Amino acid sequence: MRARANRKPSRRNDPEGMRRKVLDAAFGMFQTRGYNGTSMQDLTKEIEVTGGALHHHFPTKRSIALAVFAERVAPAVRETWVVPVRAAPSFGQGIQSVFDAIIWSIDTRGSTSGCPLNNLAMELSLADPEFRQSAKNVFREWQDALAECLRETRAGRKMTKAARNDVAGFIVASYSGAMSLAKAEQSTAPLRVAAGILKRWLQAHELDR
Repeated sequence: MRARANRKPSRRNDPEGMRRKVLDAAFGMFQTRGYNGTSMQDLTKEIEVTGGALHHHFPTKRSIALAVFAERVAPAVRETWVVPVRAAPSFGQGIQSVFDAIIWSIDTRGSTSGCPLNNLAMELSLADPEFRQSAKNVFREWQDALAECLRETRAGRKMTKAARNDVAGFIVASYSGAMSLAKAEQSTAPLRVAAGILKRWLQAHELDR
């Protein structure tokens, strides 16, 4: 009877694990280097796979970017924005908690590479209709979720659906602009200012409850 101690474990194919690895690496590199500043060769080096293995899962960099929008950027927006606002005792507290968490995270790291959605949207929206649609889809989901949360506020129940969508768009735009400034200045000051103004604005319109 042969001893099994010296038998090497067989290598197992893990396509889902490889897919996650590629998207995780691409998500991080697109954030720090940009889509155009990241090559397929950069990704193969980062995740230590052959070009053939990478192309088996994603034949082009474009296909990776589309998957990053759907499977990394959209979930990040949900986790960072939608879940905390829905879980908060009030709409205003939810918005403030999001800003507080992001400001704390940036201050802790000492730098920011910006919002992943903003970064890709600004770089790619004019380059390709599918990229533009992918960014639009994530922004729309984000805005719709906030508008839905607004409907639960006292004042929000009296507003039309279009008005709630406008307010939600205003909040998304305020954050996105403040984050762009924060990235340019490498400072959380713009986010602090935006959070303070939004808090007062929501209170003035009784949308914080």
